[in-house]
Amino acid sequence: MPTTSARTRVRRLPELANHERSMLHAIVDESYVCHIAFSVEDGTHCIPTAHWRQGEYLYIHGSNGSRLIKALKSGVQVSVAITLLDGLVLAKSAFSHSMNYRSAVAYGHFQEIHGQDEKLEALDMFMEKIATGRKDEARRGNFKELAATSLMRMPLTETAVKVSDSEPADKEEDIDLPVWAGILPLMTRRGMPIRADHSPCGTVPEYVKSWAAE
Repeated sequence: MPTTSARTRVRRLPELANHERSMLHAIVDESYVCHIAFSVEDGTHCIPTAHWRQGEYLYIHGSNGSRLIKALKSGVQVSVAITLLDGLVLAKSAFSHSMNYRSAVAYGHFQEIHGQDEKLEALDMFMEKIATGRKDEARRGNFKELAATSLMRMPLTETAVKVSDSEPADKEEDIDLPVWAGILPLMTRRGMPIRADHSPCGTVPEYVKSWAAE
């Protein structure tokens, strides 16, 4: 179950806080990259990395020798941030400009997943996030690849979600200024798939055909 703490209380514009688990899940699922912040002996770091979700856990993977993985295995406490930017809000005053966004921050510790079968199952989840059905076509990791890769997960128990979806909030004294106000929407656009030179020209998977349309 989610935990409310002093760290997860939204202080700046608390009315934008969202406490629905479905919103947290949607933000994690729609994004592909999270940023993990942690402090170790040589300083504080913030590392971007690919992620996926299964149930109430956030998953990542990485090389055994990476700075991030070594830190996570040591039990260091982390803060994970994910942001989806939906638009730029242009007001009539420079100080009234804002952004529309969906963001999530999670606190906690990562746990390592051991065992070849467990690691393969977790990586299958990642393949499914990339494209439904991809795990049934791509070669699974072999023993050497799995041995060189660490699978980590963190429970999504201590989290804060903030959502802004608003019109420009101009001050009364600025309303009559002859300045355009409104929203500049931002979104991720899917492009047409580009076939690699060594990829066969025959049957194209349905998820590749429909990629741009989705």
